[in-house]
Amino acid sequence: MTFGAVIGSVELGLIYSIMALGVFLSFRTLNTPDLTVDGSIVTGMAVSAMICSIGGNPWLALIAAFIAGCLAGFVSALLNTKLGIQPLLAGILVMLALYSVNLRIMGGRANIAIIKSDTVYKNFEELVQSQYSSIILGLIILILITACFYYFLRTRLGFALRATGDNEDMVRSSGINSDAMRLLGMGLSNGMVGLAGGLLAQYQSVSDIGMGVGMVVVGLASVIIGEAVFGTTSLLRRLIAVSLGAILYRMIIALAFNLGMPSTDLKLISAVIVTIALSTGVLGEKFSIPALFQKGGKNNAKS
Repeated sequence: MTFGAVIGSVELGLIYSIMALGVFLSFRTLNTPDLTVDGSIVTGMAVSAMICSIGGNPWLALIAAFIAGCLAGFVSALLNTKLGIQPLLAGILVMLALYSVNLRIMGGRANIAIIKSDTVYKNFEELVQSQYSSIILGLIILILITACFYYFLRTRLGFALRATGDNEDMVRSSGINSDAMRLLGMGLSNGMVGLAGGLLAQYQSVSDIGMGVGMVVVGLASVIIGEAVFGTTSLLRRLIAVSLGAILYRMIIALAFNLGMPSTDLKLISAVIVTIALSTGVLGEKFSIPALFQKGGKNNAKS
């Protein structure tokens, strides 16, 4: 794998790390499978690209992308908590609705190019005058978001949010509004996903309506790979592991392409990676040395 491919993987991995933190909040903290991600990341991309295309401030575009993602998460949570729709189905419904919403945001166009517009990456490159400016900026943003996320989860409100995912009945018996906690968690989760989408649009200088397909799989892969490789002994370590998992995921994808896999197989590669990551526990038990010896003993006994 070339050095340029590694640099590109790290740059994209830092953006996907923010999305992975959002998926971690819904998937691990709230214990809720949320398919809104496939739509909310495109919402962030669309909002960010539209603001940049009309000459708006690219930093304000990222804030708007975060807010747009939060709104998508709020709608999904409201369908679940107030209308009694299952979280998985609520996410699917919002994801489908966001396809039309995103097209409206982009003025009915399937994609928007912002090659000639100001972006945070272009501005930062002019500021630092370095070929690694995208990595430096991505790392700064990721560290700030991770720090804020970590300290938020350690506040009283953050503990209530984490407890809602662990045992919602206990939270309700303690007088905490679990619906409000779920609303907050889903909003923040998709807000980070929207922010990642805003960064991705400015990094690639384009927003496309089809770029959100399979993003929830990418987020899950990042979370699972990060936890499996880097450990989960503490909250801070888990957050760092999720971020590193996103970078490692992008490197695995780049390595697959470098070995000759066609780009059309990207979603297939992602599905295989997630399948392997999810089944590591079962495969480890079945193919461990004690298990193999035990199977061999049973076969000898039968013969």
